[in-house]
Amino acid sequence: MIEIDEEQCTGCEKCVKVCPVDALYMEEGIARLDEDKCISCSACVTACPVDAIEPVLKAQKAEDFSEYEGVWVFAEQHEGKLKPTGPQLLGKGRELAEEIGEKLCAVLVGNDVGHLVEDLAAYGADKVYVVDEEVFENYTTEAYTTALTTLIAKYKPNIFIYGATHLGRDLAPSVAGHMGLGLTADCTGLSITIHEGEQYLLQTRPAFGGNVMADIICPNTRPQMATVRPHVMHPIEPDYDRDCEVIEENVKVDPDSISTEVLEVLEPEDTGEIPVEEADVVISGGRGVGGKDDFEVLLQLSKVLGGTVGCSRPIVEEDIMPKSHQVGQSGKTISPNLYVVCGVSGAIQHRVGIRGSKRIIAINKDKDAPIFDMADFGIVGDLHEIVPLLTEKLKEKQKED
Repeated sequence: MIEIDEEQCTGCEKCVKVCPVDALYMEEGIARLDEDKCISCSACVTACPVDAIEPVLKAQKAEDFSEYEGVWVFAEQHEGKLKPTGPQLLGKGRELAEEIGEKLCAVLVGNDVGHLVEDLAAYGADKVYVVDEEVFENYTTEAYTTALTTLIAKYKPNIFIYGATHLGRDLAPSVAGHMGLGLTADCTGLSITIHEGEQYLLQTRPAFGGNVMADIICPNTRPQMATVRPHVMHPIEPDYDRDCEVIEENVKVDPDSISTEVLEVLEPEDTGEIPVEEADVVISGGRGVGGKDDFEVLLQLSKVLGGTVGCSRPIVEEDIMPKSHQVGQSGKTISPNLYVVCGVSGAIQHRVGIRGSKRIIAINKDKDAPIFDMADFGIVGDLHEIVPLLTEKLKEKQKED
């Protein structure tokens, strides 16, 4: 529900234009609300240029949650191409939906994006909600928030998960703030738990600087919302014979209500390097490696294995490697087939970011280093002796093959 400050209202009618259910109308030059029609989407709150409209957030009662059903995934796309987080979250969403006996749904927002429905169905979606309009060509907080709050108010999902990307970290809090919802950010684990006889989404994330893992539930609002770090969830094997239900929604967004204007979209510079979050092989170093020149031994090994070089946070802080190569809680979450970690002690902050790795090989002088606790193979010794030997042996093996 909303509240209109009649003294503040200027009668511009922008709120009336954006209301998706025609709950607002003008009377004597002032905006009025038909409470029976209002779905509490807050589109009018964003559209009002003079802040004359405020949301009125009411506490929900547990018995009201019977209306909420479905596991929703925000399928992020860019220029008509699906981002990896969509399939990744659908993989986890499939597990959650089957456990609670509900449908798995994807939400797709953009312009000329209908061709992506086939991919979302292949990765497990039972339903796809499509909002396809020119105003959604480029991401803006106001437009996308209006789209999602409108869908949530109308269809009432039980669970809604987003990727913890730059876009997701902006969009999910905006939706939560507009609708008075709970939100757990940067989750590394999702599951279903029973609390006082009720099913809840158990949301796990690092807390207190990564020293503990916090388990969080959302008992008071629906949908239960979380952002999830990229690459900690894994997509299912796509099946392009799968069908899904497609629900197309027209969401009214007045372009004049959007406070930002996209002048130009700049793509990241192509350096020729494989980003650490996308590499199948990552060779990572910490304080034990030394300075910038000492990282050359890791670079040579990465070239032989066709991978890329990562690092721990101290290496970034000492300006030895750029932030884009940092692996861990405050860096990139990775899931390579092979992770070779050299001279990293293995603090919880680093281990959180590498849990998705298929195989971990640790090299460290300290036989008691925590990194060995999660390594599949461990080598105790000087990495500056071991890594060059390993590189040479691999080169010899490649020549033989």
